[in-house]
Amino acid sequence: MKSYFNVSSFSSSFILVLVTTILVFFTSVKCEDPYRFFTWKVTYGDIYPLGVKQQGILINGQFPGPQIDAVTNENLIISVYNYLTEPFLISWNGIQHRRNSWQDGVAGTNCPIPPRKNFTYTLQVKDQIGSYFYFPSLGMHKAAGAFGSIRIWSRPGIPVPFPPPAGDFTLLAGDWSKLGHRRLRRVLENGHNLPFPDGLLINGRGWNGNTFTVDQGKTYRFRISNVGLSTSINFRIQGHTLKLVEVEGSHTLQNTYSSLDIHLGQTYSVLVTANQPVKDYYVVVSTRFTRRVLTTTSILHYSYSRIGVSGPAPPGPTLDITSSVFQARTIRWNLTASGPRPNPQGSYHYGLIKPTRTIMLANSAPYINGKQRYAVNSVSYLEPDTPLKLADYFNIPGVFYVGGIPTSPTGGNAYLQTAVMGANFHEYVEIVFQNWEASVQSWHIDGYAFFVVGFGSGQWTPDSRGRYNLRDTVARTTTQVYPKSWTAIYVALDNVGMWNIRSENWERQYLGQQFYLRVYTPSKSLRDEYPVPKNALLCGRASGRVTRPF
Repeated sequence: MKSYFNVSSFSSSFILVLVTTILVFFTSVKCEDPYRFFTWKVTYGDIYPLGVKQQGILINGQFPGPQIDAVTNENLIISVYNYLTEPFLISWNGIQHRRNSWQDGVAGTNCPIPPRKNFTYTLQVKDQIGSYFYFPSLGMHKAAGAFGSIRIWSRPGIPVPFPPPAGDFTLLAGDWSKLGHRRLRRVLENGHNLPFPDGLLINGRGWNGNTFTVDQGKTYRFRISNVGLSTSINFRIQGHTLKLVEVEGSHTLQNTYSSLDIHLGQTYSVLVTANQPVKDYYVVVSTRFTRRVLTTTSILHYSYSRIGVSGPAPPGPTLDITSSVFQARTIRWNLTASGPRPNPQGSYHYGLIKPTRTIMLANSAPYINGKQRYAVNSVSYLEPDTPLKLADYFNIPGVFYVGGIPTSPTGGNAYLQTAVMGANFHEYVEIVFQNWEASVQSWHIDGYAFFVVGFGSGQWTPDSRGRYNLRDTVARTTTQVYPKSWTAIYVALDNVGMWNIRSENWERQYLGQQFYLRVYTPSKSLRDEYPVPKNALLCGRASGRVTRPF
């Protein structure tokens, strides 16, 4: 009887497939991106930032918190233990969490970490470089500390468009109040505005509280983040110029400035060459667009200097808007520089892609039920009892509905609503931030970097597109909108998830100037979005449900 089943042929084919599978498996394991592990203990502690004892929120006993250093694509495993007497969350300003809004650390995506409990964040800094920061996202915790810097370094072999600096300094700067975070929260909940800040801090300290030591003739990198609650700041160094090289993950044209305006939530990197006579110089931060100007300083100390700082700190710009607008227009993308990948940044031709639709967002400051609130398109965000991401995943009814905020201003009376806007995966959208108020606004979008294509005064119209920069505008995560003006951005919605769009003015954010963008695909593929983490905390109407076994 003739056999049609060749045992030797089958065996050799099976063995070949088996060996190939094993090789692929071990190759993939070997090539997996590295991991970094962190253990953070969050506690209360006494701090004296403005010379007055306050209760701060510390991470591993530090104020500000520990600095995170990582390389592009690395995985960060951060175990956070909450030793406070209240719930706590940390969010990661500028980290995009590709396919993974589960790790974003805001109330719309995560249950708070209860007192005496812990949660482990699993982040990947996928295809990112640059300078960012983390912060506590609940209540007014940001007014008590628990913020820190994040530096993402380029992978070996990826060219950086400037020589390695002799040193790398971080400055976490911003306004500060002597009132504790609980008192500030009560002020807001009683329907009032926050009082004007009491001062400014640099790395948690007041006047001349930090020293940055440099060697004459060498060049240093300074990364400056505005981690404050309410004011834009201006940064400058006495007698020195600032060469801008990076903005929130984008290498820039290397223009030189005498000072830089840094709005709430923004981060800049500059190179400073110590080319002055050997002595000490002021490093200055002051408030912008405030009638009462707050100033603080640190010290740039030349090695072997015997001459300290003296006299007043050099003044900076104050109320002038025009100079700030002019400066903002000069911040451009370095088209030939590599980003996190070896191909030039300019190979992504954002200006040649036609947006599929336009979303217009107008901020306002209404009173609702006799209390101060803030709103977007007349909707003041109302925090639900269950994180939106969990409600969406478990199909829990009654928490929110998609379309709870209109995509353009209505002009109607403001109202409270759990605001969620819908969008489709892979849409390319134009967003216009329209500001009719007399104060500078600062807007942040979690999960994305976007292109700031234009800004101007007055009302945005379709004709405003004629003034867009469609060639070399910078990609960033936070943008300012000047008083009675507009700012337009382009953003590719290539990151599925529930993403917070918010004011970086923390009073406005807390009282409703925020909403969530649900970027949706019907696909259940892991290529598009990761599943719920098996360690996800469950609360509200998600309590008692099951995440996944592995």
